[in-house]
Amino acid sequence: MEPQNKSFPVTWDQFHRDSRALAWRLNEEGPFSAMVAITRGGLVPAAIVAREINIRLIETVSVKSYDHQSQGDIEVLKPIADLVRTGAASGKVLIVDDLVDTGATARVVRDMLPGAHFATVYAKPKGRELVDTFVTEVSQDTWIYFPWDLDVAYAPPIHGGAD
Repeated sequence: MEPQNKSFPVTWDQFHRDSRALAWRLNEEGPFSAMVAITRGGLVPAAIVAREINIRLIETVSVKSYDHQSQGDIEVLKPIADLVRTGAASGKVLIVDDLVDTGATARVVRDMLPGAHFATVYAKPKGRELVDTFVTEVSQDTWIYFPWDLDVAYAPPIHGGAD
């Protein structure tokens, strides 16, 4: 994995606005009969999108690929329920995550539901081709700090010098 040279902190307000923007884009793609949220990062945008475009059948898939700072091996901790995976939920299925980075997680989930519409709030170039809809692209060398990762603290000036 490439070093993360830039940081992109996202506040709760910004993440909520971006998730609603995702819902606006997805409203044109639906209707969707079911949603699969990729845990844990996809839970918050999935809740917002589900509310905005009225999706009631919400499933999760638990895929572990990150610790707090780096990406490791992919491990499926909880697969998608048969009701959604085998198409018993008639209609179009939506997959939601917070971010597509290298595409490793997206490939695993996309293989589970090849016909689903895949949406993320943020996308990086290496994984962008794996998602159908996203809101904001950030460079590959940017680390996104989501609101659940942050605490309010002093931020030193960019110039690095004394005042």
